[in-house]
Amino acid sequence: MSGHLHSSGSNHVTAHVSLSVPVHSDGNGHSLHAPVLVLNASYEPINVCAARRAIVLVLKGVAMTEEENGHFLHAARLAVRVPSVIRLLEYRRIPHQTRALSRKNILLRDRNTCQYCGELLASSELTLDHVVPRSRGGTSSWENLVACCHSCNRQKGNQLPREADMKLMREPRAFNLHTSRHIMRLMGRSDDKWRKYLFY
Repeated sequence: MSGHLHSSGSNHVTAHVSLSVPVHSDGNGHSLHAPVLVLNASYEPINVCAARRAIVLVLKGVAMTEEENGHFLHAARLAVRVPSVIRLLEYRRIPHQTRALSRKNILLRDRNTCQYCGELLASSELTLDHVVPRSRGGTSSWENLVACCHSCNRQKGNQLPREADMKLMREPRAFNLHTSRHIMRLMGRSDDKWRKYLFY
């Protein structure tokens, strides 16, 4: 399988590669899309990217591979091991930032769990509830939106939680870097090589 690696940003790099399918591969090239943990130069986890992007960063000399996932890519005469964890060679200051406010990110933050009854449900079985109803001045914000099952949504109706004799599991907050690290930990359960960088 041949493909192109593209990096975003001002330093545009294109590498032509062909995928050499290893013994344990399913043969469909999915290793290029496998998640890779990105560490700052200080070994602090700061992001997750696709293996395709991680390889570009390594080839550009921006990052180095800390762990490998067992797959290989061949670029020209160079065999490149597909990384599982990479580390930036220069320390990057990470600004306090939040993710875009969306239904998907609210459910991700709340781990697909109704914030009133605590039931874990599929995304299709959850709604978004305005803790302070919009009709009573509530805004559509990180601090006022929570994942909610249909039953609890009906019970709460146009009331405040205390008026409906309901209580939130936790105070809703913006989806920040700390929350993202929790998501990295959940993803890391499927890759043992991530764990020593996530559980500290």
